[in-house]
Amino acid sequence: MEFAQAGILESVPAHGRYLFFSVTAQATPAVLGFSLQRLAALTDGQAVVVGLGATLVQTLEARVPGLRSMPDFSGHGVHVPSTPLALWCWLRGVAQGALVLQARAIEKALAPAFHLDRVLDGFRHGEPAAEHGRDLTGFEDGTENPEGAEAVAAALQEDGSSFVAVQQWVHNLDAFDALGTDGQNKAMGRRMSDNEELDDAPISAHVKRTAQESFSPEAFVLRRSMPWAVGHQCGLFFVAFGATLDAFEAQMRRMAGQEDGVVDATFSYSKPVSGAYLWCPPVLQGKLDLRQLGL
Repeated sequence: MEFAQAGILESVPAHGRYLFFSVTAQATPAVLGFSLQRLAALTDGQAVVVGLGATLVQTLEARVPGLRSMPDFSGHGVHVPSTPLALWCWLRGVAQGALVLQARAIEKALAPAFHLDRVLDGFRHGEPAAEHGRDLTGFEDGTENPEGAEAVAAALQEDGSSFVAVQQWVHNLDAFDALGTDGQNKAMGRRMSDNEELDDAPISAHVKRTAQESFSPEAFVLRRSMPWAVGHQCGLFFVAFGATLDAFEAQMRRMAGQEDGVVDATFSYSKPVSGAYLWCPPVLQGKLDLRQLGL
């Protein structure tokens, strides 16, 4: 779509850098607006995808219908936290060094209204045959992503804006290895070797918990997740774009056992440590369109 941030619809890049910003204590709505206008001039929605949180929109005394904070989905023996963000940037590229320099420029443009709290680097994993890239467990990610016009309908609103749910998942690969090949395939509901669904997958299998057509209404999202690794820790930075936040929320509630008490089997070897909802504004004439915020 012409007015959408193009990076939302494009394939996962070779390298990604996620920037997590909070609002500083001295920032007024006017100062925040100036900083966001500087950010808009630096970002076109393709090399950098930008999302704004509900608290930031409220501080700007603006309104984005449908935007809210992610609820805490914890329960049934699993912890699924809500960790709201003011501002999130996903830098996308082919070389990590360029992303480091780009992140530095963005941080300077946003100061002193925003503070860069955290940086996380992601990367594409897996041979080219894996269309959407692979998780570090070896399973292909985003297999059920909608494509073409269906992807546009799932991810974007009519004005080109979008919502996004982001979560950092931490893997326990020792626990994953202990499942063995058969246990791994049953936990996912697919064979890792050929990515085919298992006819006899248990009800806790991830593909059964998140089958987008099985919800009413259907819960389609556009996944653009990337693996990450820091020291001995690793996992998946989950990113799901949607025309609303409802589809992700329906999937997450079922995964966490809130629908029927059955918890997604992926919780046996992975856990989310963060979670936030954001609004991704459209673009206009090659830069972020912030008119919805009065800027």
